[in-house]
Amino acid sequence: MMFRKARDSDFFVGWLFSLPFLILWAWWFFYPFVQSFIRSFQDANFADLGAAKFIGFQNYAKILHDQAFYRAILHSLEIVLIAVPVQTLLGLLMAILVNRKIKGKGLFRTLFFIPYITSTIAVTTVFMMLFKQGTFVTNFFGMFGFGNVTWFANTHYALLFVAILFIFQQVGFSMIVYLSGLQEVPKDLYEAGQIDGASGLQAFRYITVPFMKPITFFVVSVATILGFQIFDQIAAISRYGALGSPAGATGTVVTYFYQNGIRYMNIGYGSAAVVLFFFIIMIITFLQKKLLDEKE
Repeated sequence: MMFRKARDSDFFVGWLFSLPFLILWAWWFFYPFVQSFIRSFQDANFADLGAAKFIGFQNYAKILHDQAFYRAILHSLEIVLIAVPVQTLLGLLMAILVNRKIKGKGLFRTLFFIPYITSTIAVTTVFMMLFKQGTFVTNFFGMFGFGNVTWFANTHYALLFVAILFIFQQVGFSMIVYLSGLQEVPKDLYEAGQIDGASGLQAFRYITVPFMKPITFFVVSVATILGFQIFDQIAAISRYGALGSPAGATGTVVTYFYQNGIRYMNIGYGSAAVVLFFFIIMIITFLQKKLLDEKE
């Protein structure tokens, strides 16, 4: 009798549907993270993990004295600070556009979303062709004071090139998420605003934006995490040179881990970088949540 009550309860059904996700999460995220956390206190070579030995906080001390690690964090932060606000705002504006009663809006939704599902290597390759010296794209940006150079090969523009590429690929995802949120906003509120004489900008500010705060937190959090995890784009740019080319201008936290943990096979040192990276993202996500909560 008690089992039947438990089986029929929403609590039991909820856990039953969540169980596959929780198992996969534990296997693909929690267990590897625990392994990385343990490895971060070891002198471990990727080629001979059985010979790993405990060395305490030596890996962390070495990382915190490594200027390359701070440059990698700075580059990752620059990408996030440039790309996340732009792709969030563009995603919201595009969602508002395709949410209107216009002809062919289904086509626009598809076109805007295609870059998100397209191969990163393919998109990067096309962008590299577009941002070469003398193309119409570099000539266009030249009108705004940017140099007419090959962006991905220039130490001053390579990181901005990665940020623009990231925005182009992610804005479609932000648009779809915002679009789902816009369709949940009660239309009565907009009608009441029109009756009170509110302009379109005022309706956007006082109705749309407040209702979109949970969506905005989700979009910003996901974009921030993905921004810190950028790797494929940089690997495509660096395929003919060292990872992080040109001259380390596109080196990020992920490429730092890859170089030390995988290429140099120092998995203990690389794992320490991953653990620090994890806590950096956690702190940034917490600060984002606090910032949005304070604006409510």
